[in-house]
Amino acid sequence: MVCPRCGNQNCTVITETTSTGKDFSAGKGCLGALIFGPLGVLCGACGKGRQMHSVSFWVCNNCGYKWKV
Repeated sequence: MVCPRCGNQNCTVITETTSTGKDFSAGKGCLGALIFGPLGVLCGACGKGRQMHSVSFWVCNNCGYKWKV
């Protein structure tokens, strides 16, 4: 791969990972514990949960320019 900015051939691929959402809701867990007892604490983990998104980029080791794969 050749850098589109400086023409250098010394480029590497990196992957950036981002996450959205929540893992555990304390409010849902407490409410579930009040209604369903100890097993109701698991209600805090119900719902959409955490989602992971990964995007790969080429990075020029000479000038630092980054572009999508």
